[in-house]
Amino acid sequence: MAVDFKYIVVGRGLMGAAAARHLARQADGVAVIGPDEPEDRKAHQGVFASHYDEGRITRTIDPDRNWALLANRSIGRYGEIASESGIDFYREAGCVVVAPDGSDYLERTRRAAISLGVETRFLDEGGLKEAFPFFAFPDGGGGVFEAKGAGHVSPRKLVKAQSLLAEKAGAAVIRDHVVSIRSEGGTAVVRTAGGLSYRAEKVLLAAGGFSIAKNLLPRPVAMTVYGRTVTLFGVSEADAARLAGMPSLILKTPDIHIYLLPPIRYPDGKFYLKIGGDPDDLALSDDAAMRAWFKTEGRDSVRGHLTRIVENLVPDIVPLSISTAACVVSQTESGYPMIGYTSSPEIAVLTGCAGTSAKSSDEIGRLGAELLLAGGISQQGYSTDFTPQFR
Repeated sequence: MAVDFKYIVVGRGLMGAAAARHLARQADGVAVIGPDEPEDRKAHQGVFASHYDEGRITRTIDPDRNWALLANRSIGRYGEIASESGIDFYREAGCVVVAPDGSDYLERTRRAAISLGVETRFLDEGGLKEAFPFFAFPDGGGGVFEAKGAGHVSPRKLVKAQSLLAEKAGAAVIRDHVVSIRSEGGTAVVRTAGGLSYRAEKVLLAAGGFSIAKNLLPRPVAMTVYGRTVTLFGVSEADAARLAGMPSLILKTPDIHIYLLPPIRYPDGKFYLKIGGDPDDLALSDDAAMRAWFKTEGRDSVRGHLTRIVENLVPDIVPLSISTAACVVSQTESGYPMIGYTSSPEIAVLTGCAGTSAKSSDEIGRLGAELLLAGGISQQGYSTDFTPQFR
């Protein structure tokens, strides 16, 4: 049966746009289907994505070597993506991971970095205070600091760059969202909200949290989607200049697990300090719940929790404003992305961000492209095969 495309990627977020770029560079007949960011979020009736933002931490340092390797390989291609697209999405501000001195978390982070040949520096409590005087860390902490190849990315600009390069490489970019995928006569049939249908030899579902929506897979992926609330602290131009040397931060203590980004200029021209790290979970059961969640500003309880942390952690800033935004994270049973085929040989999945994949999305997308091109993923130094699980 004739097909419209050889490969269709469903979802044009961080992973999907990356997969489309890698596919289009190696094969003809590629399409990626996904909408642009909605102009009016609260009136929007379609799907959403968590990349509608200007700040995500990027770093190799991670206590899990697989995540460290995914990030390291992605970061190594940032320069190429920026140069070829003309879109500047990355700032090398460095990243420091802080936890109780002597903790297993810090030791595993240090070992993973050493195994990948990544230069880091260990800082004890006094070293942290000297290196980062704008932070008031809890007593008894130590840190692993990665100065080069770390900092933060604009996920919005990274998706724009990947989409542009996919299109330049020959991919068709279809600005719609998919409502069903099915196998029919040895091909995959994709139907969009706009009422159009496309046939492909293979389809890769990379719809983030919305991958749990009905009618997209033969069986639902075993994945739980959680609503998350980020808090943005508006800071003055003077404070932004004073904090110009601030790295991205991950702080993990028995009571706190947060990430904090240095002041970043947002599209409204203002600088914001961004923090995330919900103290509890809000599970979203289906795509209707996700759509409703994305139209909110998140939870006031999380805003209060994160505000108290910032007041103690960065005591010298006087915020001009405090605002919140809603996003989602998708947790898998393995703790890693799911990259593999469903029970249908025509339909594969690429999903499961674990709240930490923005920095690693180019490598995850490359693995998704390899899955379609080669029929599977070779090991390549990972201790997991990323096999998807289904309910």
